[in-house]
Amino acid sequence: MRDVVDEPDGNDATAWTDLVHGVCDPTFETVREALAELIGSGRDIGASAAVVHQGRMVADVWGGHLDSERTVPWARDTIVNIWSTTKTMCNLSALVLADMGEIDLDTAVAHYWPEFGAAGKGDVLIRNVLGHTAGLPSWRTRLRTEDLYDWEKATSLLAADEPWWTPGTAAGYHAVTQGYLVGELVRRVTGLSLGTWFRRHLAEPFRADIHIGTPESADDRVAPVMAPPKEVRAAVIDRESLMARVMGNPPIPAEVASTVAWRRAEIPAGNGHGNARSVALVQSIVGGEGEAGGHRYLSRQGCERIFDVQADGIDVVIGIHNRYGLGYGLAGPHLAYPSPRTCFWGGRGGSLVVNDLDNNLTVAYVMNRMHGGTTGDDRAAAVVAAAYRGLGAL
Repeated sequence: MRDVVDEPDGNDATAWTDLVHGVCDPTFETVREALAELIGSGRDIGASAAVVHQGRMVADVWGGHLDSERTVPWARDTIVNIWSTTKTMCNLSALVLADMGEIDLDTAVAHYWPEFGAAGKGDVLIRNVLGHTAGLPSWRTRLRTEDLYDWEKATSLLAADEPWWTPGTAAGYHAVTQGYLVGELVRRVTGLSLGTWFRRHLAEPFRADIHIGTPESADDRVAPVMAPPKEVRAAVIDRESLMARVMGNPPIPAEVASTVAWRRAEIPAGNGHGNARSVALVQSIVGGEGEAGGHRYLSRQGCERIFDVQADGIDVVIGIHNRYGLGYGLAGPHLAYPSPRTCFWGGRGGSLVVNDLDNNLTVAYVMNRMHGGTTGDDRAAAVVAAAYRGLGAL
């Protein structure tokens, strides 16, 4: 496998732009150049990037290949597992339902899901779930990967579990459980699975090719993900640490994302399949302060609720500083963006979506070559920075 694709003279990234397909407004050619550099330098194998600005898709580009041998081109309709970037779709669903008056974010989860009130969880609020402060970052029962495909088992065990800490007193990344908690709330309130509700109310209005529970009809368009290098995966983690106990239960090897069983299941915190175009289209609801595609999906007040800070400090599970709002990570001193009204989340291995409400901007990036990050990495940061350069904000 080649790690660099015929590096151009002078390391001029613009000489790689023929590796990237799609369209960009002239102002946002910076995004095409950024993606071309990632692919041409070998940092990416296949990827897509998209930008929505003031309600318009101003960059929609893709390039590279589906395989490490670089024999199958990444196409316009290629989709890939976006891991935890899926959370932005799941949590936006809850925010829209709250804006519709179907759920109250300040009400106890048990109000809608009575069984959840067991084991001292009667006072856990929906906002605790959206802000990673509910105290249920994993299951206490040891699970197999296959148990994630059993919705009833996964949610029933969470309903019966004791919290790992007093809810509301600390934040710890609910890497997989957040999707089941939000998804079961959606099911209790609407009678629909999270994936079905999301498809009908948020994906289909945009004709967005993004799925939580991917249909068989899309299988031939799915790019297999490529696991991070062995040296990254072999990083030493104390097996008794909270991180190890949470992130390893159940084990989710990267390779599982290439199985049919994984694609068919609804794992709303981690198995969405889509491309950057579709991620950006749906998330432009947030970037556009609730309005996208000529329709209003969220009130401005509903968008502002995202910025209700639920926690701001060291995440007790993953050990880094996170500023959590309702359903999204937030810009702050530890992670600066040009606009303070910026929210985001990314996925294991590198995918990312950023919504900047002050600039009416949404930037998305997805790829098939995973790096070692949990919620995005420097490749996504390069795409976001390129969008801001085009905007003139950097």
